[in-house]
Amino acid sequence: MEDPLPLHSCHVQKSCMIINRSYIFVHGTALLALLYYRVSSLLEIILAESRELPYFVSYLLVFASELVLSFLWFLSISYRWRPVSRSVFPERLPEDQKLPAIDVFICTADPEKEPTVEVMNTVISAMALDYPPDKLHVYLSDDGGSPVTLGALREAWKFARFWLPFCTKYGIKTRCPEAYFSKDDDCDGSLSRSSSIEFIDDKKEIEKQYAVFKERVLRIQENTSTASKDHPPSIELIKDADDDRANQAEMPLLVYVSREKRPSHPHHFKAGALNVLLRVSSMLSNSPYMLILDCDMYCNDSSSARQAMCFHLDKTISPKLAYVQFPQKFHNISSEDIYDSQLRLCFSHMWYGADGLKGPTFTGTCFYMKRMALYGTSQLQKDANLAQLQKVFGPSNDFIISIYQKNHTNGREFFSTVLKEVDLLASCSYEKDTEWGEEACILV
Repeated sequence: MEDPLPLHSCHVQKSCMIINRSYIFVHGTALLALLYYRVSSLLEIILAESRELPYFVSYLLVFASELVLSFLWFLSISYRWRPVSRSVFPERLPEDQKLPAIDVFICTADPEKEPTVEVMNTVISAMALDYPPDKLHVYLSDDGGSPVTLGALREAWKFARFWLPFCTKYGIKTRCPEAYFSKDDDCDGSLSRSSSIEFIDDKKEIEKQYAVFKERVLRIQENTSTASKDHPPSIELIKDADDDRANQAEMPLLVYVSREKRPSHPHHFKAGALNVLLRVSSMLSNSPYMLILDCDMYCNDSSSARQAMCFHLDKTISPKLAYVQFPQKFHNISSEDIYDSQLRLCFSHMWYGADGLKGPTFTGTCFYMKRMALYGTSQLQKDANLAQLQKVFGPSNDFIISIYQKNHTNGREFFSTVLKEVDLLASCSYEKDTEWGEEACILV
């Protein structure tokens, strides 16, 4: 039997590597010459019979600063030593029915500081990823437990029922509604559709639907109370009561999660919210892979999920792979930005060098992670007894069972049966006397 074709390829950027190493050699030689000059001059000053103290101190400070800067430059060499580039082949992935499921985690905390419409755009863009809808599960963590966020999420579900078919039908690339409607259609690869009467009519209709959606969200925001730092857990499966199962099957699972927060319990901010999402999702979808997003980082590439699977499903690197990091892209940056607020040096240069060594830096958002990488393989010994597992993962036996049940999904039909258990998993006291945040899951 022939080996399957690789899902990705990795190439060393030889020309860039040669230029970088040449630069390192020239710069390093000059640096050594400078340091030699400084040391020899310093020895002459020390051995001199008459030396001025102010001159000696100032020279010593300059020399110390040059040593520090030289050390920092030496550390930066690793980013230039072996830059690599990778290519993916999504067309070689298994058919949709055999693709693994993905859980999408989006975190928000306060609708006053994080505009609700922008948060919902992130949610909708995640729901619209180019991936089988039955393999996609979107969770929104609302740390403020705000009725504004919950109400807006219900409206986002209603609008997504129109937006997702529109994106699929016309192959829309920009699947964040706000970003799509704020730019010219030609920028989205729609030149071939611009003359289509049906497309123009459908776009006008969906734009009207989006305007109605925004108006409803803003009305909810005006008439509803805001975030709270003292509230019980609340988990809700977002759906329309009048929807039949056939219609819901075409939509990704959408879940609202608000963990319990009490002033007397530490909540560990975003890390604590992600730990709760990890536990709650294990009882509903339990997908082997997760996409982590900040609430203001919408999915600007709908094919990112398939690209990430080209790495996670490639047998040559999958056993040693924990996550696939995508770069962040920023908008509304000043044209006179002199401080590189877009982090172009990091994403377009340094990461290629880091990838040639041990991998890019973990940025905390825009990455596809393997669920088992967070559980910790050292904690999942087959002969581990229940007491040991509860010490690590907490008192929920159902959650511990889910850890060993790969690709097991409860889904919509079983939501009511696990509701009591997910409330326990979202409680603020669940992690007490366990190793959550230390040996397992997101570090706090």
